Amino acid sequence: MSNTLKAPRIIAITNQKGGVGKTTTSINLAAGLTELGARVLLVDLDPQGNASTGLGVEPADRKSTTYDLLIDQVPVSEVVMETSFENLYLCPANSDLSSADIDIASSKNRSSILKKALRSPDIDQYNLDYVLIDCPPSLSLLTLNAMIAAHSVLVPLQCEFFALEGLSQLMLTIREVRQNGNEGLRIEGVVMTMYDSRNRLSLLVENDARQTLGDLVFKAVIPRNVRVSEAPSFAQSVLTYDPQSKGSEAYRALAAEVFARRSKTT
Repeated sequence: MSNTLKAPRIIAITNQKGGVGKTTTSINLAAGLTELGARVLLVDLDPQGNASTGLGVEPADRKSTTYDLLIDQVPVSEVVMETSFENLYLCPANSDLSSADIDIASSKNRSSILKKALRSPDIDQYNLDYVLIDCPPSLSLLTLNAMIAAHSVLVPLQCEFFALEGLSQLMLTIREVRQNGNEGLRIEGVVMTMYDSRNRLSLLVENDARQTLGDLVFKAVIPRNVRVSEAPSFAQSVLTYDPQSKGSEAYRALAAEVFARRSKTT
């Protein structure tokens, strides 16, 4: 897919709730897009650094991190590292990032530091098609930086009772970001995660989401799948860990939808 004439599409993957499959979606969507021929950078913006660990990058090997990108404003090329997956690059994170909100709070352009880094000419050398940002599970200054930097927001939504209630707060935040810092920000889509077809609640939440949000909800639904849960402990995406699993099929379908949506807008 790679095209030097196009700037990469920047997608913030976010939900203020933890445990909704945000990092899992970041890793496996990135892997799915590379299978389709895209060149992808995954930016780990979560102080837990789980996306970095899930791609097999040990803490000791994270010489420069997204903390350095934000606080010291080092060039993005000094932070980007190759992974063991072809055409998948990483800006790693570690626990230093947990103090980033405080450290950049007094900065004049505190909400647009990441945008400056990810849209700088320094990133052109990677000839990227997508930049995916794995956000922390909170509506923090880090998440705000991601939304200001991004073209769109992708929201993993767990199939549970209060899911849509939490989503409404995120939608309000997106609206505020449009008004105050990134008027072009749009919703890439909402992906239902941890779906159990045997569970009536999963069916109800999915139906409710589709009735409320319409075409914003991806057709692909991510099931509860043991292979999806196991893959990170082997430093793999589920697509490489068990290519034939239902989890792999679901993330490939999601990647195909994201890929197709970009094709329609470019």
